[in-house]
Amino acid sequence: MGERINDLVDAALIDERDNEVPRDYLGASRLGVPCERALQFEFAQAPKDDGGDFSGQVLRIFAIGHMLEDLAIRWLRAAGIDLVTEKPDGGSQRSHRQFGFSVAGGRIRGHVDGIIMGAPAALGLRMPALWECKTMNAKNWRACVKDGVAISKPVYATQIAIYQAYMEPSVPGISNTPALFTAINKDTAELYHELVPFDAALAQRMSDRAVRILQATDAGDLLPRIAQSRDFFECRFCAYADRCWRQDY
Repeated sequence: MGERINDLVDAALIDERDNEVPRDYLGASRLGVPCERALQFEFAQAPKDDGGDFSGQVLRIFAIGHMLEDLAIRWLRAAGIDLVTEKPDGGSQRSHRQFGFSVAGGRIRGHVDGIIMGAPAALGLRMPALWECKTMNAKNWRACVKDGVAISKPVYATQIAIYQAYMEPSVPGISNTPALFTAINKDTAELYHELVPFDAALAQRMSDRAVRILQATDAGDLLPRIAQSRDFFECRFCAYADRCWRQDY
C-alpha cells in the first residue's frame, strides 16, 4: 500500500509540474550554469532526453526546500530583522508578489527571496540588502561553510550578483551593500549566513552571457559545448546530453 500511495503522490506532482506554464525567459537563478549550450536548449524549451525530467522524489525535495525557506523567513523576522519578501499589491500568484526584475523585453528575469530593510544594530548590517536563501544537504552545506558561496556554489553567487545589479533601479542602494546569503542544512537544521559584496565584474560577465544566448538562439546558431567529450562530468548529468551530442549537432 505504501508504494502505491507514493506512486500516486509522485504522479500528482509530475502532473502538476507538466501543467505549469513553461518559462519563456532566462532566469537569473540559472545563468551561472556552466554550459551555455545547455542554457540555450533550456531557454528554447527544447525537449529533454528521456528521463531528463525531474522525478516525483526530486520534486518533493524541491517542495521541502521551499518550505524551509519560508521557515527561515519566520526565524529571521523573529530575530528582529525587517525582511520584506512580497509586494503588498502583487496579486494572488507568488511570483507576482515577489520583488524582481525584467529586462531585454522580459526575456531575462529574476525573483528575489527578500530585501532586508532593517536589522538590530548589533549585527552591523547595511541596508537595503538583498537576502538569498538556499537549502542544502549536509555535504554541500559544509563545503559552503568552509569555502564560501562564491567558490562552493558559483551558480548561487551569479544569481546574487545579477540580482544586486538589476534590482538597483527599483531598490536604490542594494548594489552598494553586501547581500545576506543564508544556507540551511536540510539534515541538521544548522544555519549559515554570509555577507556577499556586489561582484560587478561577475554580474557583467553573466549579463553578457545572457545576451549571447538570446542572440544565438534568435539567429538559430548553437553555442559551443562545454566539453570535447560526452564523458565530461557536466555532460553526464545534463538533461540535454543526447540532443547535444547527436551527429547532426
